[in-house]
Amino acid sequence: MNISTKIDHTLLKADATIEQIEQLCQEAAKYKFATVCINPHYIALGAKLLKESSTKVCTVIGFPLGANKTAVKLFEAIQAIEDGAEEVDYVLNISDVKNGEFEAVLQEMIQFVNIKKNHPKLVIKIILETCYLTNDEITKVSLLARKAGLDYVKTSTGFGTDGATQEAVRLMKKAVGDNVKVKASGGVRTATDAAAYIELGVERIGTSNGISILEGVAPTSNY
Repeated sequence: MNISTKIDHTLLKADATIEQIEQLCQEAAKYKFATVCINPHYIALGAKLLKESSTKVCTVIGFPLGANKTAVKLFEAIQAIEDGAEEVDYVLNISDVKNGEFEAVLQEMIQFVNIKKNHPKLVIKIILETCYLTNDEITKVSLLARKAGLDYVKTSTGFGTDGATQEAVRLMKKAVGDNVKVKASGGVRTATDAAAYIELGVERIGTSNGISILEGVAPTSNY
């Protein structure tokens, strides 16, 4: 199993430096990770550094709270694409879920999917931040993602009270079936962790411990 192509090599720290992003991209190209997942500020740099690589640039939208207006998130996404991002992970408006406003959740999803009319190769992931959701809410949002036609449902930002859990992934996978892929992120630190999630049907893993996972050494980060 080639785990490297399932990994989004991630650095989303607020104090990330140019040198750290350069190192991240060098590592991603060397190990042939699926993407580097970086903050919007560094998209153009990442795209330049990975131009000759199979690794794509992924970024985050409405991060980490998801509480921005939809129009702001969409503006962020379009700007990210123009800067060179090929995948975007946007954060669900968790308050809408808690308020039972599932139609608003669906409409935001649809507007993100509509971006693909002009950018058909774009990959869109919705971050559920499952630590704040009940099992029923995880299922409902995952079903909406399937209905809207998103590419992925993703567990976590890494900035919440908890990261990925196998229980949440099982619920997400059951809801979306083979129509939408699942990304586990937050707390996937070892080869054992990664293998367990892949066994559950996860297609992508977001982690800053990609090299540790591949080489079977101690993790270097909590993300």
